[in-house]
Amino acid sequence: MDEIRLNVALLRRKVPNLTTAAKSIGIRPATVSNLCTGKIDLGKAEVKTLVGLATLANCTVDELIIRGEKLKMIETQIKALDFFAPLVKGGTTGLVARPGMGQLVILAELMHRFKESDYTTVFLLPTTEHRELEGTTELADFVAISVDEAFAKLAELSGNIIFISDKSYIVSGELLDLQEKLVTESIHNITTILLDLSGEVVDEDMPYGPLETVWQLDADLATRHLYPAIHPIYSTSSIIEGVDLDERHFNLRQRAQKLLRRYRELRSIVVVHGINKIPDTELETYEKGERLEAYFSQPFFVAEAFTGQAGKAVSMSQTLADVESILEGKMDHMSVKELTYKGSL
Repeated sequence: MDEIRLNVALLRRKVPNLTTAAKSIGIRPATVSNLCTGKIDLGKAEVKTLVGLATLANCTVDELIIRGEKLKMIETQIKALDFFAPLVKGGTTGLVARPGMGQLVILAELMHRFKESDYTTVFLLPTTEHRELEGTTELADFVAISVDEAFAKLAELSGNIIFISDKSYIVSGELLDLQEKLVTESIHNITTILLDLSGEVVDEDMPYGPLETVWQLDADLATRHLYPAIHPIYSTSSIIEGVDLDERHFNLRQRAQKLLRRYRELRSIVVVHGINKIPDTELETYEKGERLEAYFSQPFFVAEAFTGQAGKAVSMSQTLADVESILEGKMDHMSVKELTYKGSL
């Protein structure tokens, strides 16, 4: 049976305000979001949902479905990103966070890492001034101050491109127009990362429209300074069943999420009542989840001057081996402190 996935790029172009449009015909925005990111298998989607989306996009159901084409991931060597929600090559990724949770540090780190790769980064400045961007945009290979300037640069560059933009351009409709022009000019080598400096995205169903990848930051992890504070349950990617995720990765991700989900439930008890209120039968689960959570913290190169810790890059294959070791209890002898802000095991 052919691999099938939703044509997210077409939806982005055809239905600018997908949240409102979906609600108007009785489709839950969360359903659309989960179909776009692959959280819901397209093969299990209701026919009426696909017909409704095709109607909104003014296309056929066949045009809405891409067959036989698997997505590829861009390996960032940031453990939490690569493991839970890989960056999709040529797709659109949205950062969901409130101000101060570390989204700009993640962007800065990504731009720093891409300088050592064959990717060129282009940062389109927001329409309003944001002083917090100081020190971040300087890491981009090119900075554009307008959509027209961004288009000219994107059209001029060859090779793989990472394009970073703010939500303000989605609200104005300019980003959708830009993407339409890029498609018209047959420019397909662009991977887009979207952020929202206002923090409003956390209160919206689909703040960026359809996405291939969602990186949702977790307030609890940020409060405890466990960065990059990627939420292990809500962050997801349409590449989860793609060519770069073998069966081992897929299964490990499911096992890790199951453990972390239960650990978080138990932690809510510990925070209020203490560790003694955890049943003996659940103590091993709690401690293993605590170790796994600590493992996904990671020192960043761009933060070395502030933290005094050397940045670490961890390959996808090493991350899988480490997670497997933790899940199988081979790291039970290590303390949480020993696993926090380390690279590989």
